[in-house]
Amino acid sequence: MIKLENISVTFNDGKNKLDAVKNVTLTINRGEVFGIVGLSGAGKSTLVRVINLLQKPSEGRVIIQDKDITKLNSKELRSLRLKVGMIFQHFNLISGKTIYENIEFVLKANNYPKNKMKERIEYLLDLVNLSDKKDVYPANLSGGQKQRVGIARAIANDPEILLCDEATSALDLENTEEILTLLKDIKEKLGITIVFITHEIEVAKKLFNRVAVMSSGEVVEVNDVYSIFSKPQHEVTKSLVSKNSNLRLPEVVRRDLVKGRLYKVNYIGQTSLKPIISEAAKKFNTQINIIHGKIDYIDGKPLGSLLIDIIGDDQEIENTRAYIEKNADVNEEEVNSLEAVI
Repeated sequence: MIKLENISVTFNDGKNKLDAVKNVTLTINRGEVFGIVGLSGAGKSTLVRVINLLQKPSEGRVIIQDKDITKLNSKELRSLRLKVGMIFQHFNLISGKTIYENIEFVLKANNYPKNKMKERIEYLLDLVNLSDKKDVYPANLSGGQKQRVGIARAIANDPEILLCDEATSALDLENTEEILTLLKDIKEKLGITIVFITHEIEVAKKLFNRVAVMSSGEVVEVNDVYSIFSKPQHEVTKSLVSKNSNLRLPEVVRRDLVKGRLYKVNYIGQTSLKPIISEAAKKFNTQINIIHGKIDYIDGKPLGSLLIDIIGDDQEIENTRAYIEKNADVNEEEVNSLEAVI
């Protein structure tokens, strides 16, 4: 278990003062994938570096397995860091060494037994699906393959914690999917605790168990990943989720297709699978056009969103809206705000 208690980080060059992290308290459970999301400059990278004291806090305590690591001496801290692996946005591979030698370098630095080193490296290469690339140099690998080498190096010394600092930000969509699948597989096989920071909230759907949202150095919301997407509480979280929902309509589409009133309908849990729209269309004297929609599966649970155009007289539209609202979550204000920024 990782506990951050009242963590603050202040940078001061004598002229200017920057509060990068402000009084953050978090508990990260053993064996979970914990995400920290927020826009650039929110303080995410600074906070994640506090966990292994690459960045020492100005105030507060970092507790790992009931031990306050802020009180460790240099030798104890080096020993602790061997149990905390880290991967970065920009791979940090040694260009003059092969993939095999890159992993070997990390093991040698930790005085790994020579007679077991070859077996360990081959196991790690197999784990990250790079057994056929062991004699290849980094320049000849794709971005996704380089990050897989980075992951192999980070877990080479069998850490209990893996810190991921924007680990997919430099990758395209296909490689991002591969890395997230690999991390999920490693978490299941090794039982490792993963702390993953990103500005891409889409990543949260596919990997995280819980999420902390940061803004201006503060943690503004913490919840399980499904609740973050289905019922965001803070305005920053709502904004991140809304941008991710991809339900903005081009003006030409809105003008040509919308004849009545436009609503966004959120389906949460098992209501995502109920035929609410078709039932409403049969029950009331209205036409319902589905303009756009999708269903995501987050942590194994469905979450759906639709844009619908309800056409009819005012009373029938209101009756239709009220019926759908009883069975789902209808939000006209959000749709109007989306239209306003088109």
